[in-house]
This record gives sequence, C-alpha cells and structure tokens, in this order.
Amino acid sequence: MTRADGADGVGNVPPRHFPQPAAERGVHHVNLDARLTAALTAVVAGARRRALRDGDRQIDTAHLLHTLLESDPEVRAVFDGPQVARLLGYLVQRAIGYGLRWQSSVEDSGALPVLSEPEGWSPTAAGALDAACARAERRGHARTCGLDLLAAIVADPESRAVEVLERAGVDVRALPSRIEAAAAVEEFAGGCPESEDVGR
Repeated sequence: MTRADGADGVGNVPPRHFPQPAAERGVHHVNLDARLTAALTAVVAGARRRALRDGDRQIDTAHLLHTLLESDPEVRAVFDGPQVARLLGYLVQRAIGYGLRWQSSVEDSGALPVLSEPEGWSPTAAGALDAACARAERRGHARTCGLDLLAAIVADPESRAVEVLERAGVDVRALPSRIEAAAAVEEFAGGCPESEDVGR
C-alpha cells in the first residue's frame, strides 16, 4: 500500500472548510453607518453580537427587537411597562422553544422588498432596515432612528419579531399609531438625537 501524495496523507482530497455563521462574517452594507444615528448603529452592532453568540445563521428581526428594547428608551416607551418585561422574557428564551425552530429556517416573509441586503442578515430584517431608512427620509431626517426601525419591523406580520410581540400579548395592530405618537413627541423634543434634517 503506497502512501498518498501530500503531507497529510489524504492525497488530492481538498481540506474541509466549515463556513462561519453569516452573522460572524459581519454586515457589509454600503454607507450603513452614514444612514443611522449612532444609537441605532449600536443597536445593529448589538444584534450582530447576539446572533453570533447564539450561533444563529443570520441577524433577524427578533435580534433587532431584542436590542432595541434593551437600549432605546423611545422604543420602550411605545410599550407598557409589563409588556417590555414579558417581551424580554420571551426573547431571552430564544435558545429554546420557537427559537429552535428558527435555527433551521431563514426569515423571509417576502412582505418587504430588499433593496440592498447586508451580508449576514435575513431578507426580512434587511427589508426592514431599508424600509426604516426610507421612513426617516420621508420624515425629513438624514439619519434613521430606533422608532423608524421598530415601525418597519412591525409592518411585516410574518416577521419573527411580530411573532414574539403576539406571544407576549401585544396588540400589534395598535403599534403603528403608538409609534407615530412617540415620533411626534420626539419631533417636539427636537427630533432624532444626532440626526440632522435633510437640506439643512
């Protein structure tokens, strides 16, 4: 029996490569930071870290909702106090129950068009990000806030975030008006922090 060529003794068999989770490779979105407030940029980074830590294939809308609730007081204000606690309780249990089912599938409801899908994002989360930036532009803001992203997330009834909201007993149909009310308060207080109005 002759030894196969190659120092490893396996001949011309190519080495096995195990691809990294998409979230680990990071998000490559053209000018993403320029489109988001610093606070929302931190939310995106937190969602990426959460997806990586959980071993998830992609950043999805549930990752985004989780990080928004933890870090954005304007987003938390949209919900009643007990709702926030219930939502966070569901979200931290991602590794069990419905979260296990999510691990074997890609979040793609097809409800939101994806203009520029960042690497490592689910199509639904990427569509929500694009829709959030478009909403900020319609509001006359150069940068996108957490409320813009929340509004885009809840606009898709098939998203994982909406599934969590419904499990926690949140009336999702009432959220758009509550988000608009919170945005009006934000505008009265001077608009998105660190956001400059378009045209100024």
